Amino acid sequence: MKLIITTLLLSLILTTNMISAQPLNTREERVKWFTDARFGMFIHWGLYSAAEGIWKGERLRNGNNYAEWIRYRNRISREEYGTLASRFNWSRINPEEWVLLAKKAGMKYIIITAKHHDGVAIWNSKTSDYNLSKLCNTDRDVIKELSNACRKNGIKLAFYYSHWLDWEHPYGWDHNQEITGKVSDEQYNQYWQEKVLPQLRELLTNYGDIAMLWFDMWVDYKTTIVKKEQLEQVIKLIRELQPNCLINSRLGLAVSNPDIDFETMGDNQFGAYYQNYAWETSGTIAHSWGYNALENQWKSTSQLLQSLIDNVSLNGGFTLNIGPRADGTVPYEGTRRLEDMGAWLSKQGESIYGSTGLPLRADQNDWGRITTKKLDVARQNVFLQVYNWPLDHVLRLTGILSTPLRIELVTPTGRKQLKFTQNGPLTHIHLPEEQGNPFVSTIVVQYAQPLELDEQVVAESGFGGFSLNGKNNSDSSSKYELKDFDGTRPAHLVINTPGQLTWKLYAAEAGKYKVDLSFHNAIRNDIECTVSVPGQTLSQQLKPTGQVVVEPHDYNTDEFVNTRMGIINIPKKGYYQVSVKFSPKDRELLFFNNIWINKEGK
Repeated sequence: MKLIITTLLLSLILTTNMISAQPLNTREERVKWFTDARFGMFIHWGLYSAAEGIWKGERLRNGNNYAEWIRYRNRISREEYGTLASRFNWSRINPEEWVLLAKKAGMKYIIITAKHHDGVAIWNSKTSDYNLSKLCNTDRDVIKELSNACRKNGIKLAFYYSHWLDWEHPYGWDHNQEITGKVSDEQYNQYWQEKVLPQLRELLTNYGDIAMLWFDMWVDYKTTIVKKEQLEQVIKLIRELQPNCLINSRLGLAVSNPDIDFETMGDNQFGAYYQNYAWETSGTIAHSWGYNALENQWKSTSQLLQSLIDNVSLNGGFTLNIGPRADGTVPYEGTRRLEDMGAWLSKQGESIYGSTGLPLRADQNDWGRITTKKLDVARQNVFLQVYNWPLDHVLRLTGILSTPLRIELVTPTGRKQLKFTQNGPLTHIHLPEEQGNPFVSTIVVQYAQPLELDEQVVAESGFGGFSLNGKNNSDSSSKYELKDFDGTRPAHLVINTPGQLTWKLYAAEAGKYKVDLSFHNAIRNDIECTVSVPGQTLSQQLKPTGQVVVEPHDYNTDEFVNTRMGIINIPKKGYYQVSVKFSPKDRELLFFNNIWINKEGK
């Protein structure tokens, strides 16, 4: 009987492995688990972890304080760098603790720096003796232990591999070669063939299913020594050995290439608009990626949660980095934030896992962000992620025309039903005094039918009122240049020729509405401006505004002023087109910030 049971179990395991190894036909199929997961752990851990951002009493020689770059920045020799291995405490290193921390944080995958730019493999590589196991004179293989722990705890395993840069191999790329002279293409290819491809083969062969390979060439490969044929060799190797393994865009090819599965944004660069393909941000929990003893820039739990939510609302994911010490321990500040995030996800994870965003303007709601999940063909949940709990206890949602079936606030003790009123694309949700969560509150809006959206209507601001600006106007092909906020001057359109802008506004009630305009007139002459709604016109000569002092004895900047254009009468609730017309003459220049429309008495 034992023999029969054993045989059946082995058969089941083999069958399961065969099923999981079946190649998926399309990129959409390959990335499905990744776009469902949304949240993962990055681990920067290697020989640099033992330096802790300090070498011979001197801090890292670069203002970015990225501790993993210390060998290059502080010009450390190969031999001296290798002596850091003596600082590793193998009696304490336990990779499963990283896995358990990731699981507690609600993360679904782990990416570890199998080989960073220093060229040191952290596994017992047969390709190069310059690896952590050999340098530390241990028979332990951290990657093997991590692989086993991930499999045991249901976490997907992925590897970071620095393919372009390698400071250890004599023919690997080193940025300093821009000064000292490049290695030849033939020499670089020798590095590629004798180290990159063999080590990738080891990683793809010896450690079970690998969810993704995360590469780190953050510039166009055409500007580097790397050749497209070499990148194609990497792709071919991955697809042969692990066809379902994801490949990120930092391999050096764009997501337009069918073998690139998802886009990786710049380090700590978060999304600005909705993307229809898979993408992610890799970001740090503090500042440095590798452990830095001088670290003092820990991000708050609220900031990290908002980064995750922001990306999900734009159809992206977030891979959050920790940098353990040479004994494997994670600083308290890091574990505390991950535990807080995990506690939040344990209650509100439905709004993240398998969720995405709505194709509304990315930052139109000044109270937070929106994520959503389809439950079936008809039903859909919309999650309002409230960063700023309204003082007047009214949450103003703009852009959804469908009528909610039910609205609930997620609280520690369960969901609490909320009352609401709806006028066209404006939904007002009446909130209790206490917010649902101290970091980010989640309100679940349930719909029984597919959503009908109004993507053009101007969003209602907190406390009421509407800001009509260069980012939410109806003229998507506006001829005016949009300048973003530069630290002192607000975002504005540069008005240098006569023209008109329009907005789509929904008024929930009839009455008199105040109209204010914010602008900077950069010349000495008045510039004519007209604001109109159907049947009503407000005109004014906008006077020169001059400069304003930013800091005493320091510098000045353009002053933007607010002027009351007048009052418009809204005869009944409904949609209205608001237009503004500018009439600058030759060489006259106006910076338009916004029009503010608010009902009198509010």
